[in-house]
Amino acid sequence: MTETTVRVPLREDARRLAGHLAGMVVAMMVGMLLLGPLWRAGAEWLGGTDVLARADVGALVMATDMGLGMAAWMWHRGHGWAATAEMVAVMYLPFLLLLPPWWAGLVGDDTLMLGGHLLMLPAMALVALRHRHAHPAPGRHHPVAAAVARRWPTGLAVLMTVDLWVAPTVFSPWTLLVLPAGYLLIGTWRRQWGDRRNLAWQLAGLAGWGGLAAAALLGPDGLAGVLVGLGWLGHAAWDVAHHRTGRVVPRGYAEWCAVLDAAVGFTTLLAVLSA
Repeated sequence: MTETTVRVPLREDARRLAGHLAGMVVAMMVGMLLLGPLWRAGAEWLGGTDVLARADVGALVMATDMGLGMAAWMWHRGHGWAATAEMVAVMYLPFLLLLPPWWAGLVGDDTLMLGGHLLMLPAMALVALRHRHAHPAPGRHHPVAAAVARRWPTGLAVLMTVDLWVAPTVFSPWTLLVLPAGYLLIGTWRRQWGDRRNLAWQLAGLAGWGGLAAAALLGPDGLAGVLVGLGWLGHAAWDVAHHRTGRVVPRGYAEWCAVLDAAVGFTTLLAVLSA
């Protein structure tokens, strides 16, 4: 077996592992976004808001939300119960290790939360590596599950912006700089600048949104909010164009970004109008 033939399977395994971990991270986020409001509503109804606000309780609730989201995703992907149970256990283990020193007053709330997440990621990678040779069975093909799986970027963006529709917020003009910067970073990582026109368009976008941010910072508050809202809506159109061409960023990212940008833009304008 030549060195080249060894490298190809290794690259394929690395891509498969990275995709598997990325899917689980998204599932964890969806679990938190979906179940978090239910915990808060239940705590308010039962009068346990103070209990839920404790860092130790919050950490275990978060681990539960992430574990349920991950278990649902792994079930859909056809993974076995052993791998699923181990991965769900990884959600709890880092927090369980840090809770005794937290109870003893040796670490603070931030250390508990941040440390738990930092320990969780390598532990997830180890479990994924342990089961890398156990290929999952064919995924479930329930129509609803299949539709959600196909449109997961849209679903994730909708979940991330639910609170904005309830309580519209005027975002800072500085956030406009994040929009073109994301494309430049991802395009660089994906080595998309072989065609210099792609890079020229992204730099033009950076200049355009940078100018809009400057105008919003220098203008009156009401005008600033309008410019910020229009800037986010304009970037939603930018996302749609990139989704259609498939250039610079993955289509999944462009889809997620388009829905997120549109929601932020509309709710920012709503916040300006209701002020």
